[in-house]
Amino acid sequence: MPTPTQQAWRSTLGAVAAILLVAGVAGAATGYFWMFVALAALGILVWHYWRLHRILDRLKRRRRVQTPAAGGIWSELDRLLSRASDETLARKKRLVAMLHAYRAAAAALPDAIVVVERNSQRIVWFNQAAHGLLGLDYPRDIHAPIGPKLAHLSVPNWLASGRHAEMLMDEASPADPSIRLSLRLIPYSEELWLLVARDVTKLMRLEQMRRDFVANVSHELRTPLTVLHGYLDMLDPEESPELAPILDEMRRQSGRMNQLVEDLLTLSRLDAHERSDDEVVSMRSMLPTLRGEAEALSQGRHVIEMHDDATVDLWGSTKELHSAFSNLVSNAVRYTPAGGRIAIRFQPDGEGAALRVADSGYGIPAQHLPRITERFYRVSTSRSRESGGTGLGLAIAKHVLGLHGAYLAIDSEVGVGSTFSCIFPRERCRQRPVALPFS
Repeated sequence: MPTPTQQAWRSTLGAVAAILLVAGVAGAATGYFWMFVALAALGILVWHYWRLHRILDRLKRRRRVQTPAAGGIWSELDRLLSRASDETLARKKRLVAMLHAYRAAAAALPDAIVVVERNSQRIVWFNQAAHGLLGLDYPRDIHAPIGPKLAHLSVPNWLASGRHAEMLMDEASPADPSIRLSLRLIPYSEELWLLVARDVTKLMRLEQMRRDFVANVSHELRTPLTVLHGYLDMLDPEESPELAPILDEMRRQSGRMNQLVEDLLTLSRLDAHERSDDEVVSMRSMLPTLRGEAEALSQGRHVIEMHDDATVDLWGSTKELHSAFSNLVSNAVRYTPAGGRIAIRFQPDGEGAALRVADSGYGIPAQHLPRITERFYRVSTSRSRESGGTGLGLAIAKHVLGLHGAYLAIDSEVGVGSTFSCIFPRERCRQRPVALPFS
């Protein structure tokens, strides 16, 4: 069965043939055959050019094409143009409806949404929440630069960082300094950025309450623990041999609780950014100290290795970095079976340096790695109790490294062991002075 287009071609060609045939018969009857045929062909050509002119004029004026009722190739072209026009109009309506829906959804969000032009950093669009959180007014701030509105940010040139900009937490709102914001910059195209500002005032208040609670409880526990330790030290197991195991267990558990309190206080100080002044941390003396602590905790049950392959020292707090490194070393000793091997390596890493603590212990299953540095998170509760850990060592290490511009990398395989790497950038490294030989 022929298609409508094929039928239109047949109809048009049939009409042309019929016209030429009639003209030929009339020309033959009057003796002017070629003249009649030429005039008929010229008329057909003029008619076709006239129809083409009408279509072009209609397209130029963007008039809607009406679906024709007659046949022929030009009517078929009108029909196809009319169908394309209807489809384009329907698609345009759908796109407009989707745009309205997206804008309505963005306007209803409690977060401030601002579309920013990448090159000029000017505001293209923002929702209603941006007025209360960022102090933007419509239409005054449309096409205005976003920089002056964010001039108070704690990180200079944050907008210029583009796709590398990190999320900012606990920033004061330009509209109301009592409102705390988290800001995130999302480059969703080559020309536009999406600035998302969220009100985290309640979250920050709850976080502060949590820190205050932990700090206060930890301080309050120190006094009764000190009293308990004092009385336990006064008791002599030799006077009551039957009580010796009980007293030993009480001393062990009170010591564990005291360590937990100390770790909580350390985290509270780190949360409050109560840091010691930075100084050159001598790794030449730090590494033997870490090895001595590992050997004291191991009691000869492990093989302890130390390698100092870096020629740099670190810039930071000696006390805090020692706490972070010591936690990694003590964890390696606690979670490595007797006869295992523990290696402490300080070596170059790109333009910076890395301190790595590797063990041949139990290993950490992959599903636990994303949460292993959370406070009180334990892979195995029973094994942690047996080893005497508090569940805060890795959290302290991660927090200390973050305050020093470094980060903690963990590589572990069950049954093979784990490697904890403290990666320091070049800015935190200082060339180590050459040790002079004794004369």
